[in-house]
Amino acid sequence: MKPRPRLSVTTLLFALPLLTLSGTPSHAAAPPVTLEQIMADPDWIGNPPERAYWEDDGRAVYYEQKRQGSEMRDLFRLDLATGAARIVPPAEKGTVDAPGGDWSLDRKWKVYARQGDVYLKNAATGAVRQLTRTAEAETQPLFMVGDHRASFRRGNAFFVYDLDSGLLSQPVEVRLEKDPAKEDDPTYLKESQLRLFDVLRKRKHDRDEAREDDRAEQRADPTRPPLPFYFGDKVEIEDATLSPSGDWLVLVTRPKPSKDKEKDENPKTIMPKYVTESGNIEVEDVRAKVGVKPVVRTVSLLDLKAHRRYDLDPGDLPGIFDDPLKDMRDKAEKITAEAKKAREAKEAEEQGKPAGAATDDEKSAKPGEPEKADTPEKAKKKPRPFEVEDAAWSRDGRQVALELRAVDNKDRWLATLDLAGHHLVTRERLSDPAWVNDDFDHFGWLPDNRTLWYLSEASGYSQLYAVDVTAPSTASPRRLTQGDFEVSAPVPSHDGRFLYYRANAEHPGRYEVWRVEVASGHAEPLTRLGGLTAFLLSPDEKRLLLDHSSLNRPGELYLAEAKSGAEARQLTHTVSAAFQAIEWTVPEIVPVPSTHGSHPIYSRVYTPPGFDPARPERYPAVVFVHGAGYLQNAHYGWTYYFHEFMFHTLLTQHGYVVLDMDYRASAGYGRDWRSAIYRQMGHPELEDLEDGVAWLAAHKQVDAKRIGVYGGSYGGFMTLMALFRHPNLFAAGAALRPVSDWAHYNHGYTANILNTPEIDPEAYAASSPIEFAAGLTNPLLICDGMQDDNVFFQDTVRLVQRLIELKKENFETAIYPLESHGFRQPTSWLDEYRRIFKLFETHLKS
Repeated sequence: MKPRPRLSVTTLLFALPLLTLSGTPSHAAAPPVTLEQIMADPDWIGNPPERAYWEDDGRAVYYEQKRQGSEMRDLFRLDLATGAARIVPPAEKGTVDAPGGDWSLDRKWKVYARQGDVYLKNAATGAVRQLTRTAEAETQPLFMVGDHRASFRRGNAFFVYDLDSGLLSQPVEVRLEKDPAKEDDPTYLKESQLRLFDVLRKRKHDRDEAREDDRAEQRADPTRPPLPFYFGDKVEIEDATLSPSGDWLVLVTRPKPSKDKEKDENPKTIMPKYVTESGNIEVEDVRAKVGVKPVVRTVSLLDLKAHRRYDLDPGDLPGIFDDPLKDMRDKAEKITAEAKKAREAKEAEEQGKPAGAATDDEKSAKPGEPEKADTPEKAKKKPRPFEVEDAAWSRDGRQVALELRAVDNKDRWLATLDLAGHHLVTRERLSDPAWVNDDFDHFGWLPDNRTLWYLSEASGYSQLYAVDVTAPSTASPRRLTQGDFEVSAPVPSHDGRFLYYRANAEHPGRYEVWRVEVASGHAEPLTRLGGLTAFLLSPDEKRLLLDHSSLNRPGELYLAEAKSGAEARQLTHTVSAAFQAIEWTVPEIVPVPSTHGSHPIYSRVYTPPGFDPARPERYPAVVFVHGAGYLQNAHYGWTYYFHEFMFHTLLTQHGYVVLDMDYRASAGYGRDWRSAIYRQMGHPELEDLEDGVAWLAAHKQVDAKRIGVYGGSYGGFMTLMALFRHPNLFAAGAALRPVSDWAHYNHGYTANILNTPEIDPEAYAASSPIEFAAGLTNPLLICDGMQDDNVFFQDTVRLVQRLIELKKENFETAIYPLESHGFRQPTSWLDEYRRIFKLFETHLKS
C-alpha cells in the first residue's frame, strides 16, 4: 500500500524536470540547428526548476535546480511578492518548510518528515520542533484523532508521539516468529519425555506459568507496550496502515521467498557489464521476465484494543473465484498434454515399445479410483491471487477503503472494511476483458468521513465518482464528471465542497485545471492556457501553482487565482539565450482519419520552412513512433521527447516532413483506444501508421516511397514490426532499444496485454517482431545500450542472430557499452542520431 499524503498527487508531476524560457526568440537571424548542439549536455538549454512546492504560509514557493556541469541540486526559495529567488544554504535546510506532511484539522499545526526524521511546526509562530533524530528513516507522519498525537512509521513498526507530554509509544508490535505459547504438534519423543520425567514436566509448567503471568501483567499495566501479534516465520510484511484512532491496523503479508536461487520460482536475469572500473566483466541481477508465479497475499485486520486478529476473507469480493483466462488455460494445457503424449510415443517407438504402452503413473492407478484432481481438496475453488494496491483511512478512523487488484489484472475492487463484522464490503468492481488501467487508481475520503471519492474507467474514460458508505452497499455511486475525456490528479478541498483535477475535456491534447462541486456536480475550468497544465493548490486554497507548457515552450512555473478566468503570472525564466535564438519548427496537431474506426488518430506534423503543397517534387518524410505504448505525445504541450523535438526541426530544415502519431495504445483517449492492442501488439498500431503514411501522401505532398520510421523502446518495437510485417511501407527504419520478443520483457507490463507465454503463446507469437524477421527487406539500423535493465540487450543479440541465420544483409547494429535504457552521455546521443540521420539521408533523399 502506498502512503497517502494529504497533498495533491500532482506533486509527482512537479518532480519532472521543467524546461523554462522567457521572451520570444528573434527569427531574423536564427542560427541553423546542428546535431552537435541539440545532442549536447542539456545544460545548454538551461537548468529548470524541479520538485516545486508551496511554502506553508503561501508567501513563497520552493524548487530545486540542477547546477551547471553537475548532478547536484540546489534548493531555491522564490518570494511571490518580490519575484526574487535565492539559494537556501545548507545550514537553513533543516528549518525551511518541507513538502508533504499532514495538517491538523484546524490548520494550526503541521507534522512532516525530512531526511528520515519527523518535525512539528506551529503555523502561527513558524516554530519547528524536531520529534525524532535517529539513524533509521521515519516516514508517513499523520495526525491522529484529536490532533494531540502524531503517528509515523519506522520500517514495519508504527509509533505514536504525544504532542503534549512528549511520550513516544508503540501501539502495535508484529513479530514474524512463532508464538512461544503455541506448541508444535507433539511428537512421540516429546510426549514420552514429559510423561516419563517429572523434572522436565515441572520445568515446562513453571515456564508456561511465568510467561502467562508476564502477559497478564503486561495486559493490565498501561505503562507497558501492548502484547505482540505473532505471524510466524513463513511470511513477510508487504505493507501496513494504522488507523488515525490508533485502534486498528490493516496488515498485508505474503509468503517469504526462498533463499535458494535454484528453487526461486521468479528468477532474476543476469546482466553482464563489459566496461567497468575494475577492468573485469561484472554481472548484475536485474528483473525477472514475464510469467512470474503469482504470490498469495493475506489481508489481516488487527483489533488493537481487544488484541484480536481477523484474516479477511477474499471470498467477499464478487468474481474473485472466476478465472477469466480459463479457456486459454485449458487450451494451453491440452496442447501441452498432446505434445507430451506425442513425445512419449516417439520415445517408446525409438525404444521398441508398443504404441500406447502405459506409463508408470498410469500403472499405479487402480481401476475406478478417481484422479487426484477430482478429489474434494483439488476440486474446491480458490480465490484468484490479488494485490493490495493502497489503503486510505477516514480522518476519524472509523472507515477504511482498500484497492485490491487481481494479479491477472482483469478485476479491480474498491472495498471498505466493516470493522465490526470484520469483512470486506465491495463499493466498486471494475472488470475489463483486457486489463484494468492502474493509472487511474486515486481515491480518498471527504471531510465528512462518510463520502468515498475515486477515479474509475467504468464509462470507458477516467471519471470521478462518489459514494456514501453509510448507505446500503447496493446503493449506486454518483458520477461527478461526465464526458469522453480523461480526469486525473484529483484533490479534495479542505471543506469537501470541491474536487480539483486535471482534464483534457475540451480537446484530447489540452490539459487544464478544473474543479467540480461535489453536491451539485457542476464542473468548471479554472485555467484556459491551452497546453499542458498541472497544479498544486496553495495552503489556503485561494491560488494555484501551475506547471504550464506549450508546443514549443518547455514548462514554466505560473501563479494564478483559483477561480475561473483568472490570469496566470509567469514565475520562472531559466532557459538559455542560445535555446531561444533557434527558430524551432512548431508542429500542427492534426486528426488523421482512421480506416479502422470513427475516432481520428491525433498526430503532430512538422513541415519544412516554406512548405509548398503544390510543388511538383514530392517531399521525403519521417514517421516518429513514441515509446511506452501507453503515452500521449500529440498534445499541445512540451514533449517528453525534447531531443526528438529538436531533431525534427533539423529534419524539416533538411526538407523532411515529420509525422508523430498517437497510435492505438496511446494514453489520453479512453479505454477502447488503450486496450485495442490486447493480445495483438503491433497490429492495430501498424494499421494506424499505414493511415498516417496515406495521409502524408494525400495532404503533405509526400512521396510514399521515401518515408522512413524510427523510435525507441515501444517505438523501436513498432519500427521492427513495420519493417518485418509490412516491408514496403517504409524505405528505412531505426529501432532504438527495441523489444524484439515480449517473452523477455517484464511481467507487470507485458502480462496485462498478452497474458503469459504459458497461457497465451499465440499472443506472444503474434506480437513479437523476432517471429516476423524473415520479412525484412529494407535497411534497418538497431541501436542499443548494453546496460539496459529495462529492455535487455539480449533482445538485440537474439534478433541479430536470427537475422544472420536468415541471411539478411541490410541491417547494422550500433552498441553503447555504458548506456542503459535512457541514454545519459551526450556522445552516445550524438553517435546514435548521426547514424539515424545518415540512414535517412542515404535512403530517403535519392
